[in-house]
Amino acid sequence: MLLTGLVAGSYPALYLSSLRPVSVLKGIFRFTRGAIWLRKSLTVFQFVLSIVLMIATIVIIRQIDYVQNTNLGYNRENLVYIRVEGDLSNMDKYELFKHEALTMPGIAMVDRSSETPHAMNFVADPDAINWEGKRKDERVGFKPASVGFEFVKLMDLKIVDGRDFSSQNPTDSTDGFLVNEEAVRQMGFKQPLGKAISAWSKKGHIIGVLKDYHTQSFREPILPVIVDVKEWQDFGVILIRTKPGQTKEAIASLAKVYKDVNPNYAFSWEFVDEQYKQLYNSEMLISRLSVLFASLAIAISGLGLFGLVMFSAEQRTKEIGIRKVLGASIGQIIGIFSMDFLRLILLAFLIAGPIGWYFMKSWLHDFVYRIDISWWIFALAGSVALLIAALTVSYQAIRAATANPVSSLRSE
Repeated sequence: MLLTGLVAGSYPALYLSSLRPVSVLKGIFRFTRGAIWLRKSLTVFQFVLSIVLMIATIVIIRQIDYVQNTNLGYNRENLVYIRVEGDLSNMDKYELFKHEALTMPGIAMVDRSSETPHAMNFVADPDAINWEGKRKDERVGFKPASVGFEFVKLMDLKIVDGRDFSSQNPTDSTDGFLVNEEAVRQMGFKQPLGKAISAWSKKGHIIGVLKDYHTQSFREPILPVIVDVKEWQDFGVILIRTKPGQTKEAIASLAKVYKDVNPNYAFSWEFVDEQYKQLYNSEMLISRLSVLFASLAIAISGLGLFGLVMFSAEQRTKEIGIRKVLGASIGQIIGIFSMDFLRLILLAFLIAGPIGWYFMKSWLHDFVYRIDISWWIFALAGSVALLIAALTVSYQAIRAATANPVSSLRSE
């Protein structure tokens, strides 16, 4: 702030102190062409920044909307999870919690998972997962999850081949596996059902294939997923699907059951959709800042252009008066006056377009799944800049064009 104040104040002070008093007092002082081009260049620079920030704001908002509203492959609405801790790590206590919760108001389904569905950060050692026909040099990192029998139904995952886990098939918990479509591609199976597969010391076969779903943010690609049943797992999370419109009742029910089953730990819960949104906290902050900075840049650019228009109108007062005396209409004068400044905005747009495209393409590169930078984004940013410039210029142009030429020519 101090540096900006010194620079902004020193320039006019030094410039005015260099003027020749005799010339100024005689009224023959004129600004040089270089000084006029400096003002125009600064105006172009201001609008370049404004248009770039507008492009960035539109792209960021659209990308955030894309990642927040795109179908993840599972239903994250009305989905709550509780960390497995304390007595809940005991199989009997977990079964009691599940049974009691399902009898309470607002609770639709209860199951468990070793990983939170929106942030499966653990990737298994490539040597830990093996399958029929695997080559020695193949190293594929799987995202493993051990779940309950109702996991697929609770998450609303899609089965594209085979079947889901079922408590009616006792062997599903000992030798049954589900994999996603990406896992099938990585393993090279054309007919995956029944193929032998093992995870650590557990050996079995594939009973079903899940449609690919996102297990992390859109910055990460969908990785191979392998799922098995381990109801006795003593860590992870308990997933609860609440009934639509009964979230308040469901939380109250969970709190009561939790206090009864696990009294030594404080009850805490998280909504999956809220935790998913937090994966993009930095992008949401950038979005808010870009809107703020774009608004400030547009305001500053408009003020700069307004000052330049006023300066130009003052310099061309007699020219406008002579044109009116010679028969030029108000519309013609406004057109001549406005075109000079609209050309500056067009130049700013031609400079800002490639700059905005380059920076936003680089920013989007961090996302594996992203929007396309459409042409209308540039058209919208340019149109907004042009509209602001037109409104700014029009006021002063109309004022100069409607002025009485007698007043401007009287001194001649």
